[in-house]
Amino acid sequence: MLYLYAKAIHIIFVVCWMAGLFYMPRLFIYHQEAKQKTTVEYEVLHKQFMIMERKLWWVITTPAMYIVLGSAFVLLYLNPALLLTGWMQIKLVFVGLLVIYHFKCQGMMFQLRAGNLSWTSTQLRLWNEVSTLILFAIVFLVILKSTIGWVFGVVGLISLAVLLMILVKLYKKYRNNKGEQVD
Repeated sequence: MLYLYAKAIHIIFVVCWMAGLFYMPRLFIYHQEAKQKTTVEYEVLHKQFMIMERKLWWVITTPAMYIVLGSAFVLLYLNPALLLTGWMQIKLVFVGLLVIYHFKCQGMMFQLRAGNLSWTSTQLRLWNEVSTLILFAIVFLVILKSTIGWVFGVVGLISLAVLLMILVKLYKKYRNNKGEQVD
């Protein structure tokens, strides 16, 4: 019974963590694009984005990550045989990448707060898709678990990555055609 409660908590907080990881880079994009506004507008927007980023990060995203990791340790403690399966070992590598992504976003938040993030909004749009790709890889691993399923999952993941890059480039072209400045 404890295993099922831990699993439910794990899934709920994965959703919360991913929501934060999806939205935070979007805020970064808007925050970075605010630099194109007048000085007065930028100062107002900068203060507002700092509040939004801080609350999203410290109230939702980071606590959710720690609850996800804690519940994962409980699940693995209650069922240590999972650690011997190939799909779980690969999943843990992707989770590690997601944790690295999390802390890289935290660093970017601090850089934006100081006004010295050098990434363009286009680079941030591409960065925004990294967590999506990692999530896809994890879900395919958890659901498919087999080698053949994993091969198809990797092909699908690469296809998704290419599609996302194309869509970001098309969006940039669309915004340029509308006369909006995009870097």
